[in-house]
Amino acid sequence: RESLSRRDRSLLTLGMVAVLNREGEVKAHVRGGLNNGLSREEIREILLQVGIYGGIPAAVDSFRIANETFAEIDAEAEGKD
Repeated sequence: RESLSRRDRSLLTLGMVAVLNREGEVKAHVRGGLNNGLSREEIREILLQVGIYGGIPAAVDSFRIANETFAEIDAEAEGKD
């Protein structure tokens, strides 16, 4: 379907799995979101919205997972140099 771009789908999906507090899915969709054009700052904003509308515990867990994933991606990039 072409109504939503891959980037927009990633944005929505990340917000939904974060509010549901699905750790493995958050990690996968942080990576997917970056691959589909979301920036790290946009991912942080998505997680702030999760905190406001879905609850602080889900947002805190999601921020932790996102930061761990960012660190893994950075380490992988360093290993390629």
